[in-house]
Amino acid sequence: MTNSISIRWLGHAAYKVSKGESHIVLDPFAPGSVPGFRDIAETAGLVLCSHGHHDHSYADAVALLPQGAPDFTVTTLGTYHDNEQGAKRGPNTVHVLESDGVRIVHFGDLGCALTEEQIETLKGADVVLIPVGGFYTIDAAGAKAVLDAIKPKIAIPMHYRTERFGLPAIGTLDEFLALCENVTKLNKDTFVVGEVESGVVVLEY
Repeated sequence: MTNSISIRWLGHAAYKVSKGESHIVLDPFAPGSVPGFRDIAETAGLVLCSHGHHDHSYADAVALLPQGAPDFTVTTLGTYHDNEQGAKRGPNTVHVLESDGVRIVHFGDLGCALTEEQIETLKGADVVLIPVGGFYTIDAAGAKAVLDAIKPKIAIPMHYRTERFGLPAIGTLDEFLALCENVTKLNKDTFVVGEVESGVVVLEY
C-alpha cells in the first residue's frame, strides 16, 4: 500500500520512518561510533536527533530532500538522558510523529521516568521505539514500566547489545524480552504499521 507507514531500523537507535514520498531519519549515528553497525547513508526530507551525542546526532549521514516530510507532523517532549534531571548526561528529546491518526514515538536516550502529563500525552501510541539497554538509558525494567504506563499497541526495542553489535556497557535484548509477553520476531529490518496488531516487535539487523 502506498499510504502505509514503514519503520526501518538502521541500527542502534537510528530509524527511517517513511510514508509515500515523506521520509524521516531519527538519531543517526556517526561512522564507527557503535560497534557492529554499518555506516548510515540515507536520503530523507527531515532528520531528527534526540540529543547531541555522536551516536545519535550525525545528521551528515542523511542527504536532505527539499520537500521535507509533509505527510508527518512532529511534536516533542522534553526529558532527560539520566535520572538526575540531566546533571550527568544532559537533556533528551522524545519525538512524536503523526500521520492520519497514527502516532509513532521515538524515545531517544530516555534516562528518566516520564511525568504524569507525558504519560497521558503518549498513552495508546501506535508504535514506540524505546531504549532497553540501561547504563546510558532506562534499562529493561525501566522500559517495561514505561510500556505498562502508556500501553502502546506496538513496542520496538532499541539501544541494546547482542553478540554481533552494540555498545559494550549496555544490556542485552534478552534481558528485556524476559520481562515481556506477546513477542514477535521479524526476520527483516522493516516494520509496516499494521502488519502486527499488538505486542513487542523485534527487528532483524
